[in-house]
Amino acid sequence: MVTKERYKVGSVARALRLVDLIAAAPQNGLTLSDLTKELGVSKSTVFALLQTLMEAGYVRQTKPGPRYLPGISLVRLGDLAGGHLPVGEVAQPIMHRLSRATGLTIRVSINDGGHPVFVSRVDAPGNIRFMTLLGARELPHVSSAGKAMLAQMSDADIAQVIEQTGLPKRTKNTRTELSQLMNDIRRIRAIGFAIDDEEDCEGIFCIGAAFFDHNGRCAGAISATGIKRELSQRAVEQLGRQVVDAAAEITYALGGKIRKQA
Repeated sequence: MVTKERYKVGSVARALRLVDLIAAAPQNGLTLSDLTKELGVSKSTVFALLQTLMEAGYVRQTKPGPRYLPGISLVRLGDLAGGHLPVGEVAQPIMHRLSRATGLTIRVSINDGGHPVFVSRVDAPGNIRFMTLLGARELPHVSSAGKAMLAQMSDADIAQVIEQTGLPKRTKNTRTELSQLMNDIRRIRAIGFAIDDEEDCEGIFCIGAAFFDHNGRCAGAISATGIKRELSQRAVEQLGRQVVDAAAEITYALGGKIRKQA
């Protein structure tokens, strides 16, 4: 009699078990010792599996620790919606409505450790097109989406992200000091949306807001991008509310729950 065990590949089974453990890990991840204990095999075996998974993008490593968290490949495949459609697909009708309402280009990014990875875009009506890549991991401090996601992290975690990435200057408006960025973060937490005022590219402005998954974690952000123009404070606030409302729609469409700021 042929049993299922005959066709089971032990290393694959262990790798999948690792993925399960890391996907269900606390927000700060799991250590090699944690994973070794859970898997019940040697540290060297777990370490080798982790290296393979990291190379493929299913696991990422943070320091100090190191600690292991879901990588972008796992995030793309994972059910941020608790089993529903991928984020980009869920967000499309919401993005189209926001673009029509604002006349701006709308982008959605998923959260990769505080870094935005843009996965979907709806171009603004008319002839203006922004040549923005999808699927690339971008710096968090120069976009409204990145700053909106950073604002959902603790100050210590933000400092750790910036220690790894630095604050490269893109324009004269780029925040190149952590204190400047943290001033923005405090304002984002107060008003609910982030602003990129020609910080990544001269002549371009963005407003972004975070959305959340079924665990109440920041799953990504939606942003509205356009040519820089003079806007009254009231107009900025109105646009910010529209983006925040769209982010809330995405949260609910994902089966998520909005986390209240402390």
